[in-house]
Amino acid sequence: MTDDPSPNPVLINVTRSGFPESVHRGAVCVIDADGETVLAAGAIGRPVLPRSAIKPLQAIPFIEDGAADVWKATGDEIALACASHSGDPIHVRTGRRWLHRLDVPEAALACGPHLPLGHMSGVRMEANGEAPTRLHNNCSGKHLAMISAALNNGQPLEGYARPDHPVQRRIREILSEMTEADLTGAALTVDGCGAPCWAIPLHAIARGFARFADTRGLPVPRQSAIRRLRVAIASYPEHVAGSERFDTALTRRKGHGLVVKTGAEGVYAAALPYFGLGVALKIDDGARRAAEVAMAAILRYLELLDDADWAALRPYVEPPIRNAAGEIVGSFDIAPGWLGRL
Repeated sequence: MTDDPSPNPVLINVTRSGFPESVHRGAVCVIDADGETVLAAGAIGRPVLPRSAIKPLQAIPFIEDGAADVWKATGDEIALACASHSGDPIHVRTGRRWLHRLDVPEAALACGPHLPLGHMSGVRMEANGEAPTRLHNNCSGKHLAMISAALNNGQPLEGYARPDHPVQRRIREILSEMTEADLTGAALTVDGCGAPCWAIPLHAIARGFARFADTRGLPVPRQSAIRRLRVAIASYPEHVAGSERFDTALTRRKGHGLVVKTGAEGVYAAALPYFGLGVALKIDDGARRAAEVAMAAILRYLELLDDADWAALRPYVEPPIRNAAGEIVGSFDIAPGWLGRL
């Protein structure tokens, strides 16, 4: 698949009092277990920065290479390894328990501190004059998994987040194998948490999640690792995101039938184990609000979400636009053409 220089199609329209106010362009790809394209819109061969959307794939070596067993990782800790968590007390407690078992200082985490993504947790901390720690960083679980891997392999902790460290080379290897994309010459950037972020074509990200959904043909240790990750995510959805988060609400609703993961700058990915499908999308302008609505529309189109699911998830899948008085004054709508009638 080659890159397409033409603009991506409009996926989401935003209207205010019936007047078209904004549009969100993007690209979407759905791939099945055989590598066949089920749905495509836009330049799916164009490399994008997947950001946190690929954390479930990045967590595979933590399980597959034995670090999770050596450090006796619990299900909620494995879920946290895949998380962009809200920094709520439950996330910090889980991370602190894991960190204590590793017996390393918090300063060993390469991710810097930031206020919790969870609004109320952040408000409470500021009201109490509390400073955020590295465990409040939404990527702390991923970094704890990387540190666990380094310790398990007898590798130095210093520089574990650098792309030339063995931990990152192993992650790149697995990303290449899962997505079937050669990342040796891929554009390399630094993610928000300080870890490497390789540019990967959108269709390759979808391919990686299709293989996460249907593990047939993968080596047995990898199949086992992926199943363990899927069980942890389904069992502890609040650890992968947090309260009042779309990922959490979706996973609570669909359980083992869905692995969905948001990333920064309008990236979203999902694995549908019962269907053997992988989904990846990127909103050009980086708007999370459009990415969530587009992902919901795709899951409805694929018949993973039924009418009851749609009604239960309505605040996320049909988010209203309100004015300061709380009155509904606008809406998000699926642009015609790229997905058909819902």
